[in-house]
Amino acid sequence: MEINNSETFGEWDQWKGTLAKTVSIAEIVGLSQKTIEKIAVKIGNILSASVDPENREQRLLQELWKVADDDDRMVLSKLIVKMLQTDMPH
Repeated sequence: MEINNSETFGEWDQWKGTLAKTVSIAEIVGLSQKTIEKIAVKIGNILSASVDPENREQRLLQELWKVADDDDRMVLSKLIVKMLQTDMPH
């Protein structure tokens, strides 16, 4: 996944879809929920530092990420993963 590709992150639903596919692949290859959440925190750190938000939802996530401590970031990551898993077709 190209992190700096603005087309990937431009639209909220497309952004969620891209992340949902990534979570789905992680589950298929057998990564644990905890591992997926830890990876989500690392991705959040990269995105917050490197990617300019292209819509208000992404901007809100970035602002929340900036004010969060490590525990808050883990909670936010868990919630995002949960949202993505809820949106995935089963």
